Amino acid sequence: MKGYLNLPDATKSCITDDCLFRTGDIGHFDKDGWFYITDRLKELIKVKGLQVAPAELEALLVTHKKIADAAVIGVTDERLGEAPRAYVVKNDSSLQEREVEEYIARRVAKHKHLVGGVQFVDAILSLLLGRFCAVY
Repeated sequence: MKGYLNLPDATKSCITDDCLFRTGDIGHFDKDGWFYITDRLKELIKVKGLQVAPAELEALLVTHKKIADAAVIGVTDERLGEAPRAYVVKNDSSLQEREVEEYIARRVAKHKHLVGGVQFVDAILSLLLGRFCAVY
């Protein structure tokens, strides 16, 4: 939430009247009570006014032989406005952050580079659910 500190308009746009946090994720519960994240409300990351589609970077990341799954979000960046950050599930324990950053940098325009960093996670679903459930 530190990205909303002293930004009342931004805070107001993401907190509902009944104090729930809008994550921007779209999902549903199935008949057995399992929760699925199926889409995003906000589809673009704005980097210095340029648009970056997380889905484009995610599709590219999973073509790397050492990556099992990936998710990309925009994180607040003082200089850029937002910066793409990748959350990556390793397919190979030798995979390093720099290798992921370079893989993307060689294939996309500069404003799409993973300036927000790379974080390794055990599963994408747990990352999204953790972010979602943390609001309760």
